[in-house]
Amino acid sequence: MVIGIKPYLDTVKKPRTITMTTELPTNINIKEPRWDQDTFMGRAKHFFTVTDPRNILLSNEQLENARQIIHDYRQGVVSPGLTEDQLWRAKYVYDSAFHPDTGEKMLLIGRMSAQVPMNMTITGCMMTFYKTTPAVVFWQWINQSFNAIVNYTNRVETHPSLSGAVATALGLNTLTKHVSPLIGRFVPFAAVAAANCINIPLMRQRELKHGIPIMDENDNRLGESSKAAQQAISQVVVSRILMASPGMAIPPFLMNTLEKRAFLKRFPWMSAPIQVGLVGICLVFATPLCCALFPQKSSMSVSRLEPELQEKIRASHPGVERVYFNKGL
Repeated sequence: MVIGIKPYLDTVKKPRTITMTTELPTNINIKEPRWDQDTFMGRAKHFFTVTDPRNILLSNEQLENARQIIHDYRQGVVSPGLTEDQLWRAKYVYDSAFHPDTGEKMLLIGRMSAQVPMNMTITGCMMTFYKTTPAVVFWQWINQSFNAIVNYTNRVETHPSLSGAVATALGLNTLTKHVSPLIGRFVPFAAVAAANCINIPLMRQRELKHGIPIMDENDNRLGESSKAAQQAISQVVVSRILMASPGMAIPPFLMNTLEKRAFLKRFPWMSAPIQVGLVGICLVFATPLCCALFPQKSSMSVSRLEPELQEKIRASHPGVERVYFNKGL
C-alpha cells in the first residue's frame, strides 16, 4: 500500500515563530546609585554620571520624559520596551535636573551637571586676573555667588565667606610681589581653599550644634550626633579642596611656560581661554573622583560618639558597633 506524501505533510505542524517579550521587573532599587558605593570605583562611576556636563544640554522635553519614566516606574508602571539601561539613564537624567525632596526643576547653573563648566570658567578667570585688587574682589565675589546659588538650588542654608577669601587673596598677593610670578599664580588656590574651610562649616553650623541623623546598617534612626557632623564636614572640606587642586595647581606651571612663548606674546588675549580650557580638562576628572573619595553613606564607631549617645545606643541597640550617616556634598 502506497501512502500519499501530501496527507502526511498535512499532519506535520508548521514551526511557530516565538516572540519573547520580557518586561522589566519593578523591583529595581532606583533610590540608590547603580554601582556599589562601598568601592571607590563604584562611587567614581556614580559621580562621573552625576556630574556629566552633557546633561545641561538636555531639552525640557527630554527632562520631562525622564521624569515621567521615573514617576511611572515608582508607581509600578513600566513603559513598553523599557530596558534596564534606559531606566538607569532616565534616573540619572531625572536626578540631574529635579530636586530629590521637592521634585521641582532646579536652577540650571545650580545643578551638579553644571559644576564643571561653571567652575572651569570662574576658576580660569580667577587664575588669569589675579594681580589687581578689583579683579581679585570681583572674581572671588563671582565664585562665592555661584556657591550660594548651588547651595540655594540644593536647599542648603548659605552664609557669606567672601571676606575670608578676599582677605586671603589680597594678603598673599602682597606677600608674593617680590617673589617668582609662578608663586603668585597659586594665590587663587589658597583663597579658594580658605573659603572652603570657612564656608562649609559656617554653612552647616546647625549640624555641628545639633548633630546629624545617624542610623544602623538597616537605616533605623538612632539619634543625632555632632561628632558625626564633624567627621562629615571634614570629609567634605577635604574633598572640595582636593577637587580644586588639579585645576588650580597644574595650569599655572603650563601657563608660566606658554606665556614665555611667541604665540601668547603675540596674542595675549588667548591667555584666558587657554587657562579656562586647561582648568576644564582637570575638573572633568577631578570633580567626580574627589566626590568619590569618601562614601556618601559614611560611618564611624559607636565608641567615637558623644558619651550620652553611646549609652543610649548600647541600651536600646546592644549589638550595634557602627553607625551610618549621609556626609553631604
